[in-house]
Formats: sequence, structure tokens, C-alpha cells
Amino acid sequence: MMSLRTISRSVPRTLSRSLGLSRAALRPVSILPKPAMYQRSKAIKPAYAAFSTSAIARQSPAEGDAELIAKLDNELTHENESGLEDLQDQAQNVDYVLQTGNWTVKDVAGEQEVALSKSLGNEKIRVTFTVADIQNLSEQEDFDDSGLGDEMDFQGHQGHQAVNQRGNQGAVTQHPEDSVSQADREWADLAEPGFPARVNVSVEKPNGGSLLIQTLVQDGVFQIEEVSYFQNADLANAQTAEKDWARQSLYAGPPFENLDEALQANFERFLEERGVNAELANMIPDYITVKEQKEYMRWLENVKNFLGA
Repeated sequence: MMSLRTISRSVPRTLSRSLGLSRAALRPVSILPKPAMYQRSKAIKPAYAAFSTSAIARQSPAEGDAELIAKLDNELTHENESGLEDLQDQAQNVDYVLQTGNWTVKDVAGEQEVALSKSLGNEKIRVTFTVADIQNLSEQEDFDDSGLGDEMDFQGHQGHQAVNQRGNQGAVTQHPEDSVSQADREWADLAEPGFPARVNVSVEKPNGGSLLIQTLVQDGVFQIEEVSYFQNADLANAQTAEKDWARQSLYAGPPFENLDEALQANFERFLEERGVNAELANMIPDYITVKEQKEYMRWLENVKNFLGA
């Protein structure tokens, strides 16, 4: 199911305001209409094959830019009025977790990656994630919706056949969801579950070695996918294509799920003791949501200023 953030950005502004939808639940993405300069004008068929004097009306680039700037400005005004204000709960949760966990934040405006870091004893702990996860979510949801629709059609067809086969042999069993009101059922369909986010955790010690633990965070849980060890700590946080290539050429360790269950539990405890716990797992999607909103508003402002220069 598509997230409400994706749906709401395709809903006209007048409709979203009339429905009173919360900004925290609905993350509007504006769909700006194409300027008139890009619209296809109807060709006027000349009376003769050549030397036609028929004029085709065209809009000047300046007029088209003015229309686009006005649309961008309208979107920016709407976001300033309701954007971050409706994300106050998420922002407060982010601040609380960062302070109680003694995390230092590296968050550069205009960049997608966020890095949290702190020291614990002789260890340097670094947690990184990216706002791109929420941007890529709609593509995955489109794919999931297509598969889910096919599956529901198939199950619905089977269910219809089963009912026909039963005929009048007995009463049809009522399922629990049948007693739910239509309004509640529609709201449940719109409820947005926590989205998955890929998070890398590196733990570095003075001897120069480092562990890189790759995880998937969703619904307050760090799901470990891979644990790698590097003698060169720089490879765990590769910042260049050369270092990333060098890291990929090394043995990364077995799939985490193939490890002994007791060993898996020990690695999970290893993360929890360093503050990489459920509280942080619940905070990261909030951080991504708030940062994506800020970056979206910054993008609107930058594009508007560029066109008006």
C-alpha cells in the first residue's frame, strides 16, 4: 500500500485542507502542472504546402517561468504554514533520543546522509542512515501494490468459487473484519506503517580495527543482516569510491541468519549495550521524516530563487 506521504502529495491542496488531514499523517508532494510553454499547441494546417503565413501562438519563456515560480511559491507557502508544525512530535522525539543517548549529529543541509557518533570507553561508535530510504519507498510500494492486487484478485476469485460450491449447505462464517464499520475499515487502510530504513553501525577501537554491522530498521527493531570486520577502520566508513571498492573485495562474513542463534543474540546484545537499541530504532524513521521535510522545503526555495534570478 502506498504511504500516506506519497498519496497526499498527489491530492489537490483544496481537497487536503477541506478534509482536515494532519500533516504528520499526510506528507504532501506537489505535482506541478507543466508550464504552458511545454504544452503542445494544436498545429494549424496551412492552406498550401509551403510559404505558409499562419502564425502559431507561443508563450515566451519569461511568462512560463513566472507561472512556474508562482506555483513553487504557493507550494512553499503551504509547507511553511503546515509542514514542520505537524511534525513537532517527531522532532521532539528526535531531540530527546539524541540528548539521552549522548549522540553527536552530523547533518549537512542539502546532503542525504546523516551520521550519529559517540565514544564509549575506548570505542568510537558511528551510526549512519539516509533520507533516500523514504524517497525510494513509493517505488517499492507501487511494486507491492501491483502484486498485492493480483493476489487479492486471485483469492477473491477462489473465495467466490468456494461460496458457490457451498450453495445452501450452511451459513457463511462471519469473519471478525466483517463486523468493522466501513469508516473504520477505510481509515485502517490509510494507516501508514513504519517504513524500513537501512542503517550502518561501525564500532572502531584504537588498534585500528573496526566492525561494520549492516542492519535494517523497522518498527523499533534493528534487524542485523551482516557483520564485517576490517583491519583498516577507514574501510568501515568508506567515503571514496576507491575505499568502497577495496571494501567490497574483502570477505564480508556469512549472512547473519546463518549464524548460530546464540551468536546472533550476542551480537544483538552487543548493539544494545552501545545504545543501538529500540529507542534509537524508533527515532531514526522520525529523523528521516523531519529531514526530508526540511530538504523538500529547501529544494522549493532553491528552485524558486534560481528561476527568479
